[in-house]
Amino acid sequence: MGCGILTTYTQIANIAGIHGLMVYTISGAIPIFLFSLFGPLIRKKCPDGFVLTEWVFQRFGPVTALYLSAFTVFTMFLYMLSELTAIEYAIEALTGLDATPAMVVQCVVTTIYTFFGGFQVSFVTDSFQAVFVLVLLVVGVIAYATQIDINLDIKHATQDQLMHANKLGWMLMYILPVAIITNDCFIAGFWLRTFAAKTNKDLVIGSSIAAVVTCIICTLVGLPGIIAVWTGDMQIYDDEGANAFFILVSKMDNWVIGVILIFSIGISTATFDSLQSATASTISNDFFRNKVAIMWVRFLVIVIMVPSLVVAIKAATNVLQIYLIADLVSASVIPIIFLGLSEKFNFLRGLDVMIGGLGALVAVFIYGTIYYGNAKDGARLLLVWNGLYSDQDWGAFGAFVIAPVGGILIGFASAAIRISIRGITRRIRGTRDDESVEVQHEMIDTDDSIKKSRLQALSVGLL
Repeated sequence: MGCGILTTYTQIANIAGIHGLMVYTISGAIPIFLFSLFGPLIRKKCPDGFVLTEWVFQRFGPVTALYLSAFTVFTMFLYMLSELTAIEYAIEALTGLDATPAMVVQCVVTTIYTFFGGFQVSFVTDSFQAVFVLVLLVVGVIAYATQIDINLDIKHATQDQLMHANKLGWMLMYILPVAIITNDCFIAGFWLRTFAAKTNKDLVIGSSIAAVVTCIICTLVGLPGIIAVWTGDMQIYDDEGANAFFILVSKMDNWVIGVILIFSIGISTATFDSLQSATASTISNDFFRNKVAIMWVRFLVIVIMVPSLVVAIKAATNVLQIYLIADLVSASVIPIIFLGLSEKFNFLRGLDVMIGGLGALVAVFIYGTIYYGNAKDGARLLLVWNGLYSDQDWGAFGAFVIAPVGGILIGFASAAIRISIRGITRRIRGTRDDESVEVQHEMIDTDDSIKKSRLQALSVGLL
């Protein structure tokens, strides 16, 4: 949990009330539990793996694994961007100062100690991060309970909008589960923990506890999006909705401001170094199969990090929108991949998966062009440019319908065309067409290379 949770949940609460907030928190918790359901299936099919790409490598081949890895690195780039944007919110709202120097320092410091310490240092900061989140939670609850004055007239006037079900909240009941469930599949840390579980029972217990704790904490940090309206500090659908938590804290005692600021920077730093380490691991294992010195890989991570800092300083203004871009990509890519878990879809190949995922993004563009009436807004829909701010704009909803459904249908169409061409060709040649046998052969052929990659990963300390 980085500083981003202090902005996105408050923003949802401000635009969709308690209905939207609860949908968001539950949608964020359910995917964690789902790792206990799908994790054992993937562990059984790929016992020597440790992240999702290892199974994809085994099932669909190296090119598809690289395709998934490229989107994974892109997602982590967006997460870096969102974390820097969130800490910018925190510093500027709490101090009124330009946050650029602090953002640069955070990037430099985390780069230095992860460059030399790798995952080992990241694991240490993760331990501190858990404490930081709890401190923020305790201090925040006490401070809000004792130092916030709610205007009852405003509360009564806005209660119907903020406390009752609404159209946008119902739309989010589809958008957010699809977005978050698929996007969590890109997070290497979840897969590392899934593969590391001693037994399936332990995995169920651990993921269940994590899901409940996540739901509680995210609900608490999201409530300021509603409370800030009741105190008169902002309006519903306010442009500053993402800053609600920090705007209210800025009116509290100085010691509260100091504690919140310090620990917000702490959780942001711990999250940022984890993203850097995870990016290094992904690039080393997936792109270079651990045949390149880890120091060179970390140089590449710096190359990726620099544009995230520049964009955060120059252009990024909405953390939720950044998350939604990553979510739309994952909603296009992941569903067709997971069909490969079932033997009923043994006919799917890596080519079908890639055409399906990329075709889904093209389909979203086409839908956006038709819906908005011009290609420019169709392209902007790929960036979820209009966000989730209006229950009158069905663009985002349509995009998150088109992405997973389109990815699967286009993937199936690719498979049908490929199998038809292959069948005609083999019929002409007089040879047998047996898709399932070939899948088994491909899995056997890649098994040895997977084991070697895992041993190489262990040897450089990436795990």
